[in-house]
Amino acid sequence: MKTLLSFILIVTGFLAYAGEPHLEIGDKARHTAVKMLDVSGEKMSLDDALDENGLVLIFSCNTCPFVIKWEDRYNGLKKWADDHNVGMVVVNSNYGNRDGVDSYEAMKKHAKEKAYNFPYLVDENSLLANAFGGQTTPHVFLFDKDYQLVYKGAIDDNYDDASGVKKAYLKTAIANLAAGAEIAQTETKPIGCSIKRKKE
Repeated sequence: MKTLLSFILIVTGFLAYAGEPHLEIGDKARHTAVKMLDVSGEKMSLDDALDENGLVLIFSCNTCPFVIKWEDRYNGLKKWADDHNVGMVVVNSNYGNRDGVDSYEAMKKHAKEKAYNFPYLVDENSLLANAFGGQTTPHVFLFDKDYQLVYKGAIDDNYDDASGVKKAYLKTAIANLAAGAEIAQTETKPIGCSIKRKKE
């Protein structure tokens, strides 16, 4: 049953994504100055979050089963990013759920319950999801200090069990980026639920 659920959610994500514009490795981030509402009540942009070595952005939400399995690692990822002078934001682009499970109030409650230690931003009208090609929740985009995309895809290779991770894709890419080394793996398949985006 779990395998069937995973297949359905992944296929749904790919179908929803078909035909959308997306960033390729080496492309530059767009809309970096756009201010987005954070669960703190403040507004911030990607420019505000960019650190010395770059920025990681994770498209996420409140209720996707894959987010729920992965999100206990988010705070650790924020510390890892901080230790490597890389900024980190998590963005909710689920426009279709904005009056329900992904409302701003629901986001604030979820962030508090999970003790998020990073900005959790409302991507109004799915602007960033559509511009970057955000496909699933979660879906990771890692940019260097000049906003060039250096990695996109999954967080790691085991959403079920953090202790069973063999390939920590995002952590490795962040470490490579901070060291000025070639990114070991620039792209992996994102796994998760489709983003309930507003079409452009």
